[in-house]
Order: sequence, then structure tokens, then C-alpha cells
Amino acid sequence: MDSKLETKCIHEGWKPKRGEPRQLPIYQSTTFKYDTSEEMGQLFDLEAEGYFYTRLQNPTNDAVAGKICALEGGVAAMLTSSGQAANFYAVFNICETGDHFIASSAIYGGTFNLFGVTMKKMGIECTFVDQELSEEELSKYFKPNTKAVFGETITNPTVSVLDIEKFARLAHSHGVPLIIDNTFATPINCRPFEWGADIVTHSTTKYMDGHAAGVGGCIVDSGNFDWNAHADKFPGLTTPDDSYHGIIYAEKFGKAAYITKATSQLMRDFGAVQSPQNAFYLNLGLETLHLRMRQHCENALAAARFLEKNEKVAWVNYSGLESDKYHSLAEKYLPKGSCGVLAFGVKGGRDMAIKFMDSLKLASIVTHVADSKTCLLHPASHTHRQLTDEQLRESGVAPDLIRLSVGVENAEDIIEDLRQALEQI
Repeated sequence: MDSKLETKCIHEGWKPKRGEPRQLPIYQSTTFKYDTSEEMGQLFDLEAEGYFYTRLQNPTNDAVAGKICALEGGVAAMLTSSGQAANFYAVFNICETGDHFIASSAIYGGTFNLFGVTMKKMGIECTFVDQELSEEELSKYFKPNTKAVFGETITNPTVSVLDIEKFARLAHSHGVPLIIDNTFATPINCRPFEWGADIVTHSTTKYMDGHAAGVGGCIVDSGNFDWNAHADKFPGLTTPDDSYHGIIYAEKFGKAAYITKATSQLMRDFGAVQSPQNAFYLNLGLETLHLRMRQHCENALAAARFLEKNEKVAWVNYSGLESDKYHSLAEKYLPKGSCGVLAFGVKGGRDMAIKFMDSLKLASIVTHVADSKTCLLHPASHTHRQLTDEQLRESGVAPDLIRLSVGVENAEDIIEDLRQALEQI
């Protein structure tokens, strides 16, 4: 039976058999026992399935990854220690020194820094592009060594909506996969694979966990990209891996090749694994994801409408508003709602933005977003402070931009808090 998303949130991943615990167990163990040396050797040769060391795989993690995979409609998935690790692995799994990839310039500041600074030191070049450009204009940024295109369904913190189909056509016309960070929308509100994306990442720290309890990330592969059709571009998947006795991932593992390589190579060598305890918390959050996303969206739309009408507010970005420039794209890709995050600016610029935030009583100023409690921050002073003014402008982050993450409290209480804080400026 192909269940609806609401049912998958609860029942996918862990399917207990007779006499087994109904709730997903926490396999809090670093290692797993086998009876013979031969059994263990087959695991290390990727000739058998099983667990031997939690740095690579763990049953709790795999169950939760399986649930997220089912929600996104993919073929294989893996958990990582954070969303940053997920985005790094997703790109590094198919890029190596001398390669190039393209990313929207409107992505999260931490990812921008990862791609533009840290990976540059590894010899991998990223070109950041304006996601509003036409396909013809964007095509000019591709090079012979371009290996992937990256974007966010809903950008953080500018809450722009990506035209996924446009970027999928663009990527595929140049023989490379489209990687989409679907953190803000979650598969409840958008499933990028249905619009042509090939790989999806998540910071599960956000809505999926939903309670600011555990840091984590996830990568999901659609299984749709044909690595063999572009074998010369992706030798890591289509030529022998000497560290595993010459295994060719695309031949041996088929649609599971990408995630198998990420697990057996990158997780083996970098070890950015999510703890089984955090995976357990994540699973609890996933069980109510469908309920919380509906409330987040309803509350955020109410808050956006209030702010849009307030004389002390200079501007509001939220795709649920009919006046928003991304409203038509949101109707296409996010018909059930976008997320609980909106961006706005108060009149008076940076100084008034800070005074407004300091006057709030219910909402918290935290370096977080997308959990059950209403919170906010000023990216230019916080998450994006490592970027130059030029980079801030390039990523669309105005000095007065406030990122408001609307929680699941009573909407009237949230609006009253906003109202009293605005009265202070």
C-alpha cells in the first residue's frame, strides 16, 4: 500500500515485527558482533549488507533515513551530523580537485561560505549565480568541468522561491545533476524530485526535528540521474574504487550507487555521522511534521499580513502573500504553503531593526530557525556577518532584513508581541 505523506511520517522507516518494540530503538553501540572473520570481511568488501561500525552506519539512523527517503520519494538516503555536512557530502561525492559547480547566490550564508571559501581551498570552484536569470543567461556559467547545480527550494534568509523546473532543465541539458536543499519547505510542502531535482538535502535540525533538540542532516537520492550516461564527468561513480578492491559503484549498486559511495567513502573518511540518540529525537519530530507545518504556515501568513499593513514596516517577503513577487512560483511548487519563515524590514534601517528585536517578549533572538517556538535574528549582524558587504548584496541580504521564524503558538499572541515591539520604535 502506497500511504499518504501523513501516514508515512508515522509508519515509515521502522516496521516492527512480532514481539519487537513499537517505538524505534536507539542502537547506542559503536560496534556490532559477527561470528566469523569471513562475515566481517564481506562487510568491508561491500559484498554483504550489515553493520559493523556506527561511524559508517547504524540501524537507528538507517530507519530514520528510510523514513525521510520515503517522504521525499527517493531510492536511498543517509543521515549526517548536520545540514552543513549533508551539503558538503552531497557536492563532494561527485566533485574533486579541479572541478566546478554552480550554486544560487541566495543560499544560506553558512553554505555560501562552505562553497565559496572552504571548498575553494580544496581546489573545487563554485560560481554563484542570480537564480532569477533566464536559462540562456545561466547557461553561460557552465564549464566543461561543471559537475552539479545547487539551490534551495526556499532560500534562507531571503525566502525566495526557486524555479526548480528551470534549474532541472538547465542542469540536465549540461549533463549534471540538480541538488536541492529542501530544508524550509520539507517534503510535506514540496517534493523536488517531482519537479526534476536529482538529489535532495536537509538540515534536519530545523522543521524535521522541530524542537531545537538535535543537530542533524540528511541526503536523499532520487535514483533518476544516469551516471553511466555521463561517465566521463563522474569517474568516482563509474570507474574502479581502489579503496574497495576496484568496485565500480554505478555498476554494482545501480540506483543506490550515489548514497553507497557517500556512505562507504565519505562517511568512512570524514565520519560526520549523526548520533543514534539524535536520530531518535529526529524520528519523534518527523511523526508530527505534517501537523506542525500546517500550523507554521497558517501562523506565518497571519503574521505576514499584519506586518504588511503596519506603517512602521518597510517591506515584507513571504510567498504566501498575494503581493509577493514569488507568489506565482509558490502556487506552483508550494500549493499547501511554504514554511513558517518570513523576512521583513522596519523603517529606520539596521538600528531600528535591532531596537525592534530587543523589544520582543515572546519571540527569542537565537541562532536558529524553523522550530516550534517563534524566534528571529538579524542576518547581517549574525549568520551572515562573515560575508562582505558585496557578498551580502550578492546574496540579497539587506542590512535591515529580519528573519522571523514563526512558531506554533497562538497566532494572536505572536502578532501581539510583534505589535508591542513595533510600538517601541
